Amino acid sequence: MHHDLTLVINIAIALLTAFAGGYVARAVGLPTLAGYLLAGLVISPFTPGFVGDVKNISQLAEMGVIFLMFGVGLHFSLGDLWAVRRIAVPGAVLQMALATALGLGLTQLWGWSLGAGLILGLAVSIASTVVLLRGLVDNGLLNTPHGQVAVGWLVLEDLATIAILVLVPALLGSGPGASWSGAGLAIVKAVVFVAIMLFAGRLLPWLLTHIAHTRSRELFILAVIALALGIALGAAELFGVSLALGAFLAGMVIGESDVSHQVGADILPFREIFAVLFFVSVGMLVNPAALAAQAGQVLALTLLIVVGKVVLTLLLGLALSASAHTMLVVAAGLSQIGEFSFIVGQAGVALGVLSQDQYGLILASALLSILVNPLLFKGIPLAERALQRVPAIWRLLDRAGPPPPARPHGLDGHVVLVGYGRVGEHIAAVLERLSVPLLIVEHDAARVSGLNQRGVATLFGDASNSEVLTHASLDRACALVVTVPDETAAELVVVAARDMAPSLPIIARAATTAGVRRIADHGAHEVIHPELEGGLEIVRHTLLALSYPLVQVQSYIDAVRHDAYDTAITSAEERRMLDQLLAAARGVEIAWRPLEPASPVVGQTLVGADLRARSGASVVAIVRERQVLANPKSSTLLAAGDQIGLIGDADQIAAAERIIAAPARPVSAPALIEGAQQPTAV
Repeated sequence: MHHDLTLVINIAIALLTAFAGGYVARAVGLPTLAGYLLAGLVISPFTPGFVGDVKNISQLAEMGVIFLMFGVGLHFSLGDLWAVRRIAVPGAVLQMALATALGLGLTQLWGWSLGAGLILGLAVSIASTVVLLRGLVDNGLLNTPHGQVAVGWLVLEDLATIAILVLVPALLGSGPGASWSGAGLAIVKAVVFVAIMLFAGRLLPWLLTHIAHTRSRELFILAVIALALGIALGAAELFGVSLALGAFLAGMVIGESDVSHQVGADILPFREIFAVLFFVSVGMLVNPAALAAQAGQVLALTLLIVVGKVVLTLLLGLALSASAHTMLVVAAGLSQIGEFSFIVGQAGVALGVLSQDQYGLILASALLSILVNPLLFKGIPLAERALQRVPAIWRLLDRAGPPPPARPHGLDGHVVLVGYGRVGEHIAAVLERLSVPLLIVEHDAARVSGLNQRGVATLFGDASNSEVLTHASLDRACALVVTVPDETAAELVVVAARDMAPSLPIIARAATTAGVRRIADHGAHEVIHPELEGGLEIVRHTLLALSYPLVQVQSYIDAVRHDAYDTAITSAEERRMLDQLLAAARGVEIAWRPLEPASPVVGQTLVGADLRARSGASVVAIVRERQVLANPKSSTLLAAGDQIGLIGDADQIAAAERIIAAPARPVSAPALIEGAQQPTAV
């Protein structure tokens, strides 16, 4: 029986080619997005070799758009935008308007129609989220005030993209609704859909939380995927709005729930895979021959995106309350175009406003701007020094001073506890008693509900997925404790945490002796094997019950522990300590006794107190101010508050106790009278 595997073959070839292109791109220091676009070019109808099915891959790419916009909505934060509103809001609006005008003006010189020019202008005004975030992360700018301004600026551009996708079909379409009245109707439909999502959509978090309580991981993932796709398709079919808007609002509503972090983690693989197919499908539309014939236009448009947007952003800095360095970071980050520009361009092609060759200009310019973008970030210090050589210009650009501080997220100076099972519960109880700030990461919905009712800061999700762990503010935590019983999950948590916070102390649990070494090699500072510790404690109590000396018992236990936790140590040490334990005399014990200020031996030397001669017990150690003095010299002075370690049999220890005890205070007559007058309790 013959099966038609066309779709499977296309997906496999597209992903394999994308993997190769992405790997090469990262190897040379470029965003993987550039490699995916080139992969699409390799399997396009315009290049020799395998030709992918554009129609099939394009339909899969629509799912990429849905998951991309769902992810944007899931992580959308009005708080982030509000924190930098004075710079990001006017800056993004003005920059998009001016960039659109420049693009439109350029196309008029080429003789394009007004609609095509408007689509191109809008496309070049929108920067790529993927490229911007990659640039900020690679240059250590993401969590700085400058990076936060750039992110807030980008958030507003994302919102503007949603509005563009709603209005463009109504204004530029060729159907009967293509008019201002049609635009008004489209806005009304969009407003109705938004209202429904904001009010009725409140059921979505409840539904996902309810499903999470079933403890079925596959059912939870299925619900997330079904909601993302179902709402996006429903928005397009019932309200005539774009798939992108439906997916964005679905993500935004679910993003307000307690399960949002796990939703983001579960949706991430689907988003990444289908986004890759989206970028590959975009690259398949590029016609190298047509672009070669239009090389001048490609170069001009690329210069507008890279140079023109940089100049526009810096000029806007003259009117905004931002520092020169902030505007340089924003200019470098936003002087490229990517996924949202492709979505806008595809909308123009679908409406018949933009031809494939014209769309190819957007694609080629996007690819070139993405290739150049890392160089812009590297050039920020050079540009800063060049501007500082002209004091008048620098003072004008930098007159606003430093940017506003970034809005803090989450806890600070807290302990992140991964896993709230039996071990995690004990640790949490101790930390709560000590009033230590605590954030618990737990994937059991029932436990999370209980913790939330108690007011304990909790993050629902599987911490072995690094997407969930990014929300735990590890860079501001004081320790990470991993108590999950699954050793593989513990390893993944430790690896991800070490990458996110290299200096963070990590204490982890291991399920096997071999796992102790692996988890330690991954970066955990301390690794504990609970079964081993429990076994050692049982051994210790057993040997003490058999009257073996405490010192030898503890030495043996320590040797076993070191042997188990450090594979570089052989068992010879363990055997030696066991031999000493067997050879030790029975009936000898060590006792710790405090010296009170009124003790007669306080202020005397050990030789002066002569405890050994008077009682038969020997002083083998002294603990003073948390310091241990082992085998103290005979000239050592005894001080109030000392804990002295005595070795001897029971009678010898009792005799030493009588010698070091403080004398009883006599009771005065008034005290006796006062005591006699106290009423007797009945």
